[in-house]
Amino acid sequence: MSIDNNYSAQNITVLKGLEAVRKRPGMYIGTTGIDGLHHLVFEVVDNSVDEAMQGFCTNILVVLEGNDIVRVEDNGRGIPVDIHPTEHVSALELVMTRLHAGGKFDKKSYKVSGGLHGVGVSVVNALSEWCEAYVHLDGKVHTQRYKAGISEGPAKEIEPKGLPYSYSPSRQGTVIRWKADSSIFETTTHNFDALSNRLRELAFLNKGLKITIRDERLSMPKVHDFMFEGGVKSFVEYLNENKTVLYKEPVYIEGSREDGAGGNIEIECAIQYNDGFNEIMFSFVNDINTREGGTHLVGFKSALTRTLNDFLKKSKHSKKLEESLSGDDVREGLTAVLSVKVPNPQFEGQTKGKLGNSEVKGIIESFASEQLELFFDKYPDVIGNILEKSVLAAKARIAARQARDATRRKNAMDSAGLPGKLADCSEKDPSRCELFIVEGDSAGGSAKGGRDRRYQAILPLWGKMLNVEKQRIEKVITNEKLQPIIASIGAGCGNEFDVSKIRYNKVIIMADADVDGSHIRTLLLTFFYRYMTPLIEQGHVYIAMPPLYKVSYDRKTFYAYDDAEKDRILSESGKDTEKVSVQRYKGLGEMNPDQLCDTTMDPNKRNIIQVHLDDTVEAERIFTTLMGEVVQPRKAFIEENALLVQNLDV
Repeated sequence: MSIDNNYSAQNITVLKGLEAVRKRPGMYIGTTGIDGLHHLVFEVVDNSVDEAMQGFCTNILVVLEGNDIVRVEDNGRGIPVDIHPTEHVSALELVMTRLHAGGKFDKKSYKVSGGLHGVGVSVVNALSEWCEAYVHLDGKVHTQRYKAGISEGPAKEIEPKGLPYSYSPSRQGTVIRWKADSSIFETTTHNFDALSNRLRELAFLNKGLKITIRDERLSMPKVHDFMFEGGVKSFVEYLNENKTVLYKEPVYIEGSREDGAGGNIEIECAIQYNDGFNEIMFSFVNDINTREGGTHLVGFKSALTRTLNDFLKKSKHSKKLEESLSGDDVREGLTAVLSVKVPNPQFEGQTKGKLGNSEVKGIIESFASEQLELFFDKYPDVIGNILEKSVLAAKARIAARQARDATRRKNAMDSAGLPGKLADCSEKDPSRCELFIVEGDSAGGSAKGGRDRRYQAILPLWGKMLNVEKQRIEKVITNEKLQPIIASIGAGCGNEFDVSKIRYNKVIIMADADVDGSHIRTLLLTFFYRYMTPLIEQGHVYIAMPPLYKVSYDRKTFYAYDDAEKDRILSESGKDTEKVSVQRYKGLGEMNPDQLCDTTMDPNKRNIIQVHLDDTVEAERIFTTLMGEVVQPRKAFIEENALLVQNLDV
């Protein structure tokens, strides 16, 4: 394509209305994949939740209709339908068809909200094949329909006949119904479970709000109702459901403080310790998951550390430790949810992943210190159990530090501090390098023979790995199976892990396609999730997909990665089964280097799966269920999913 040298005003394109959204949807919803599709649902639901935060909405219903249609209903105030004084169209049309149009900017209609940019429902409208809005006000129904974000006529009052949902004269609120545009999205089929997880989270964060999701695509509709009077206290109990806790009731604090600008910051927090070694902490601002933390989380962590150190000095445990408790010590085994409502939040980054308001840190720290002290004074047994665990964590931290120092001294004596079994690559730019973690020496030998030595490194493993879900950090970094992995990746482990120092852009788990291989993959993923979390979060972990079958006929060889592909190859061969050779690979070691390269390692031919961390709450629960010490939840999970697989096979 040639570039026109005559660059003038006529080359400037002006995108009107919602054209910009349709032209560059990724700027507004992140992706046009399944996550972007679900983002549309959450944008509409968030508007309803904002109504709930003002005290005007108590029920939200999300319905997955047939033909990929979604409907969201609430019993809030309803979007205004009167004519705007300067724009001369209905407020409904403004909200639905104009970016940055809404009631959340002047703070008169909304004290706090998550959707501060005013682009939510208009973006949903823009990215829909069609969209309908229904507003119930004072016993009347107003509606407007849109196509690709453009209204098909003005908002109008209609008779409540033939509505695509149930009606009653006393009904109040808004209904938004739409069909995502298949020309924009990679898929328009919604995932009921993924939507349910986020809606459950929103119900936890807004105690007393009932959120229902109903899947009408099934012959027997599936329904989940979420309502939690305990708020974030119920959230913590949910997260600790399959863990052994140190005390029964979570510590719960709630209140508000002035922000110095005429507004109030509302604070809700719950904490509960379990006998594990991992920290589970979720923070939210105006119902937005601040995955990168921010000033509110810094303030809370400071308050917790200082409060526990103050109580330690007055306790019998003070003689057991010569130094103060660190933040990591007091958060070992901690499950905590912090939710704050801020009138004027300043988020860092487009994803709103980090709160930047400097005044919030001091407000949260002061409030949390005061409330925690009052609670622990009232319940000495609770603080006693927490201090005992924190002191043990401090001793383990000191032991881990000594173990690290010993490991570093040992590595300093090696030529490069790398494990002997590692067959490293010659390329030094990490962005171009791949590390294959291979099950078994036999497969490792084939992988070494089949790799591209320039950028592919091979690390063979042997035997079963440590289940880190049940171990402290000092046991992890001294484990002979894990030490080579930590040293090869080269970015540390646990709280010292620095993803910017990784030696390979891709870390690829390559294990046999059997039960033992699945177990090794699970153990490795548990290790990465618990002690190298950013490695997964930033998309550096992959799973190799070796073939299950080799099919040969007429001197031709084909590889099948599952039974369906094998059957397709056999049907396309047109040969008698006696003339076709089918080999079922029992392990990677059965493939010679060329075969392993062609099927599993060559970037131009291989299939690899990137590991994503889409839902941290459910990831936490799954790892606890599958890898924790409590047997019954794991048994129930296996039985339930085994039944699901059987039904799918049928």
